[in-house]
Amino acid sequence: MRYKHLIGNCLAAEIGPGGIAQEDYARAVKDTGRALERLSAWREAGSHPFLLYPARSDDLPALEEKALELRHRFCRIAVIGVGGASLGGQAVAACNPESPLVFLDNPDGARLDMLLAQGAETGYLVISKSGATAETLAQTLLALSRVPAENFIFVTGPGENPLRRLADQHGVCVIDHDPDIGGRFSVFSAVGMLPAMIAGLDAAEFRKGANEVLATTLDAAELAQVSPASGAALTLSLTPRLAAAVFMPYDDRLLPFAHWQSQLWAESLGKNGNGATPVVARGAVDQHSQLQLYLDGPADKLFTLLITGSLPGGTTIAPEIAEQAGADYLAGRSLGDLMRAEAHATRDAIREAGRPLREIVLAELNEAALGALMMHFMLETVIIALSLNIDPFDQPAVERGKQLARDYLRREGS
Repeated sequence: MRYKHLIGNCLAAEIGPGGIAQEDYARAVKDTGRALERLSAWREAGSHPFLLYPARSDDLPALEEKALELRHRFCRIAVIGVGGASLGGQAVAACNPESPLVFLDNPDGARLDMLLAQGAETGYLVISKSGATAETLAQTLLALSRVPAENFIFVTGPGENPLRRLADQHGVCVIDHDPDIGGRFSVFSAVGMLPAMIAGLDAAEFRKGANEVLATTLDAAELAQVSPASGAALTLSLTPRLAAAVFMPYDDRLLPFAHWQSQLWAESLGKNGNGATPVVARGAVDQHSQLQLYLDGPADKLFTLLITGSLPGGTTIAPEIAEQAGADYLAGRSLGDLMRAEAHATRDAIREAGRPLREIVLAELNEAALGALMMHFMLETVIIALSLNIDPFDQPAVERGKQLARDYLRREGS
């Protein structure tokens, strides 16, 4: 297994009455069985591509060719997209801190102008399934009016849409977005794998890690040994009193992953009055801004600490200068040592406060481990949704907001 999923500190036997009773947890685990049966049936029927991409390799050579072309031609590549078209790519690219990728998700005019001022040195990868996402389309129109069309690649759905029209008129290369997969579940398709390749990462390894989790989850004989099912059971057990799900990575390389997971959780589960609010807390920084609330505020949260054993340590602090500051506990320690100590201290403090906390520990943060982690949370989220009779794949409330934004722009322009 690429990661450890430690849930002991969620149980009442470990943390007291704020935890989950063993019988409630066991019942919730058993209840996930029906959702797992549906997932297995979907995989066998080939009806949900997010379950199929991890086993594929046929599409990777063509994507690798485009990635190499972009890397050779440009010193940086800007990814224009928002939501699921961007967050997955950001999560995987973070595995390589020296990646040439920059992400333009928010319609920030100053940031786009700064990139456009650098002219032909920047390539542009535009991702939008609908081809009509306002934030993506607006930035693309501005960029395409100032940068040669040969600097662009579009990833968009088949059929007529605004990006397709632009591509036809300007001769832009287009890669098809799978029409049967939604953005937040698309990271193992071209949407996430092309940015991974541009970042110099191994897309096959991402898929390998994901496929391992799929196999151990859907082919397992014992539900209690299925990490996505046990994770789902925690949320299901706490649902009547769960207001927030706090994801706290103690490795900045996992911060984009936490934001990706936040979208996956919110858009999949926040329906019909259901859903706990996802909160991203950055370890160790947010110990100094949020931890007071977590320890002494409402007992209505589930905490997930993400910890990596391969956290870069950096230079150690010389004992002499540590002694000068009266900080002997830092002598011979690195920043990685400090981060690990902070993570363990936060875990212990939350446990002592009687708040349910799980740990996800990666021995090493690499492509396969991150792929495994992303598939874990896709499966966990879908299991929760199916167990609560929620459709995890739509987002009807979001569509209303998009329409209102277009209406405002039309009125203001008239």
